Amino acid sequence: MGVSKERYHHGELRAALLDAAELLVRERGVDGWSLREVSARVGVSPSAAYHHFDSRDALVRTLSERVIARLGERLRRAAHRASGDHRHRRLIAYGRSYVRWALEDPAVARLAFAAGRTDLRTPISPHPHDVLAAELDRLVDTGELPSAARPGAEFVVWAAVHGLATLLTDGLVHLDGPRAVDREAERLIDAVLTGLTREQPPAHPWPTPRSAHSQRLTDHPPVAPASKSSQAPA
Repeated sequence: MGVSKERYHHGELRAALLDAAELLVRERGVDGWSLREVSARVGVSPSAAYHHFDSRDALVRTLSERVIARLGERLRRAAHRASGDHRHRRLIAYGRSYVRWALEDPAVARLAFAAGRTDLRTPISPHPHDVLAAELDRLVDTGELPSAARPGAEFVVWAAVHGLATLLTDGLVHLDGPRAVDREAERLIDAVLTGLTREQPPAHPWPTPRSAHSQRLTDHPPVAPASKSSQAPA
């Protein structure tokens, strides 16, 4: 049964539409539903939904942005909470959390993966790419990763972690339970970082990979906030 329209008189309708769309993604996949169905789920007319999203694509794009930001926060939290004495423990926690997320919520993960091929319009923070880049920068700062190996390293690590996540969610690789998945992610991260650490400078520069997000950062670099000392008095 639809939810009463009165629930949304304080601007909650936009969030409710996104919640309903996310549930439909889990039930039917990225493409198996319409904006009209989303409206029906929350008990409002399609015209009310169009007030917030001018098309189904706009709703999908906004939902993708929300999912990716939520993933970024999850990965940042996992890295921050990492424990143990393994020198790569923070990135191992990142990799484990990424793969677990894909397996726990495969339909929504596919939505986020598909969004990675498009130019999402709203800056996403924290973005999973930025969380990974920050962890690699940390390894350079602590001397655990040579600075010469740092350029483009986030794409090497991402390719490995995303590859494992995709193989598992698509059923092309099988592991016996969550513990085995964690161990495989640990081995993968450790192997990639060991390889990067031992990498010899190439005779010719490596290619420069780009994603929609990294290209946006190149085109529109974030502006650091002005320090209080540099601000003019009122």
